[in-house]
Amino acid sequence: MKHIIILGDGMADWPAESLGNKTLLQYSSTPYMDKLAAMGRTGRLITVAPGFHPGSEVANMSVMGYNLPKVYEGRGPLEAASIGVELQPGDMAMRCNIICIEGDNIKNHSAGHITTEEADVLIQYLEEKLGTDRIHFYTGVQYRHLLVIKGGNKQLDCTPPHDVPLKPFRPLMVKAGVPEAQETAELINALILKSQELLAEHPI
Repeated sequence: MKHIIILGDGMADWPAESLGNKTLLQYSSTPYMDKLAAMGRTGRLITVAPGFHPGSEVANMSVMGYNLPKVYEGRGPLEAASIGVELQPGDMAMRCNIICIEGDNIKNHSAGHITTEEADVLIQYLEEKLGTDRIHFYTGVQYRHLLVIKGGNKQLDCTPPHDVPLKPFRPLMVKAGVPEAQETAELINALILKSQELLAEHPI
């Protein structure tokens, strides 16, 4: 039997006083969603397991039935699979976003909705300037890309840019979750700062 699962990813919101203390979804007219709900089955599901952050990749994998404590490795491996990059043992894959910085603040998390074609030029430029036998950049879609570090320690504390719009970026740099990850954290932070210098000079 085949099933269609429709995920309202990002629909959750806080009630707004201007909308009569309703959320945007509660306030909206949703005839098609109402019809789909009437034709199918509805219910409630906790999609974020204890100890996991409430991100899209966590919730979506949970809905699909994956045992997160056993298989979850972050967005990086999913990004690699989606663009056909085959990871090797010891590779650490990380989602690598192109964002906009204004002054020291995160202006937006999507580089002004950069196109994939423009982003490809920038990612190839970073690969040329910063790529090594250990470090590789791969083009994904729009602002979402992939960084692979051979021998990296994944026990890091990272902050998704979309969670902190207009915030200063320096206090949010990568931190080591354990002492053994300090070298990896310092490497990634150096790449962040160097890429900022390089991209500021690029015509795109």
